[in-house]
Amino acid sequence: MKLLVFGASGAVGQAVLQQALADPRITAVIAPTRRALPSHAKLLNPLLDFAQLPRDASWWAADGLICALGTTRKIAGSPAGFVAVDRDLVLQVATQARQAGVPYLALNSSLGASLQGNLYLRTKAEAEAGVRALGFPRLRIVRPALIQAERTPPRRAEAVGLFVCRLFGPLIPHRYRPVQPAQIAAALLDGLFTAGPGEVIVESDQL
Repeated sequence: MKLLVFGASGAVGQAVLQQALADPRITAVIAPTRRALPSHAKLLNPLLDFAQLPRDASWWAADGLICALGTTRKIAGSPAGFVAVDRDLVLQVATQARQAGVPYLALNSSLGASLQGNLYLRTKAEAEAGVRALGFPRLRIVRPALIQAERTPPRRAEAVGLFVCRLFGPLIPHRYRPVQPAQIAAALLDGLFTAGPGEVIVESDQL
């Protein structure tokens, strides 16, 4: 089984990569990035300019795509830059994969994704709607709460949220408690082997 992973340099993507490379059912992992990843016998790591995705690369043809792309407004430099990654790049990657015949997509989204939400939640919801419209035979959308991970550079709003969660601990409903990247990665990968036809949404309290 061949797996395509986008966003492999982020917290969730790194966890996906680690689990996929360790899984004997997956024979090859293709993880395009801007900077080189540590080498592995099962890993193909094309170095890309994400502003110009190659349309004719043979590695688009895979058994599944896991998309863990994401940024912040601060890193992206503007709201428009954030949307360009978390919605537009996600849809470009998903479109290319679908055109190559990839039958399974797992998308890392967000708890509370909604077209009526703030910029972050609305962008996530628009990405969900966009990949849904591409007609993947099997689609899994994972909506985690705050992700408990070391960020470089740190994400201030996320750090504040994690501090509040640690402070109040068990008083916080399970749905809103922080989750580990490894939990999200496992949910994204699980559908590659177990999901039947159609769409599955995995909420944070299911992780």
